[in-house]
Amino acid sequence: MKEGKVMKQMKIVLTGFEPFGGDSINPSWEAVSRLPGTVEGAAIVPVRLPVEYHRGRELLSDLLDREKPDAVICVGQAGGRAMLTPEKVAINWMDAGIPDGSGYLASGEPVLAGGETAYFSTLPIKAFVSAMQTKGIPAALSFTAGTYVCNSTMYHLLDLVRLKGLNIPAGFVHVPFICEQTVGRGPSTPSLPLEMIEAGLLEMVRCLVSGNADESQKPAGYTH
Repeated sequence: MKEGKVMKQMKIVLTGFEPFGGDSINPSWEAVSRLPGTVEGAAIVPVRLPVEYHRGRELLSDLLDREKPDAVICVGQAGGRAMLTPEKVAINWMDAGIPDGSGYLASGEPVLAGGETAYFSTLPIKAFVSAMQTKGIPAALSFTAGTYVCNSTMYHLLDLVRLKGLNIPAGFVHVPFICEQTVGRGPSTPSLPLEMIEAGLLEMVRCLVSGNADESQKPAGYTH
């Protein structure tokens, strides 16, 4: 009797950011760090990144080489948004009114000199949104990752995946403030419970594990 073929365990890396901008917490890392070590048989690898333009590329390159993941979801905070928003595109541009975690202030320059103008997410983002909406989790597609560190991180990730010849889904998701962060920000500041953000990330992971993501379906709602 022939031995059965051993299936390789799927490995999904999720990254979140350290706190920045005067906050003591960052919902991206708070949610990522709460995920279980295994979801639907897939190994989950949580990684915390600094909020820095220039270190991100080296750290992501090392991460891809070390973990050899089957998929990567980078997660970041988008204060002011009320939903989880998978991003469609990262642009080769940095321009923000606040410095990054190292003190560097980008005021209009490329993420990567001579690089591609933009990269599109290879994650099944429409399926992500549909799955979350089905579970009652506020979610919408987004077509702008901004011009701060979240955008540069997504750009570097997708550029590195291409350069390394990796055929894996990769991209970025923004999450809102969690409720605790609205203290002192005004009564109309959008937020979601941390548990709901975590549940949203779990739905995205399940989409990747199932392999049944249908990108032909147009989910309800878009952000600009």
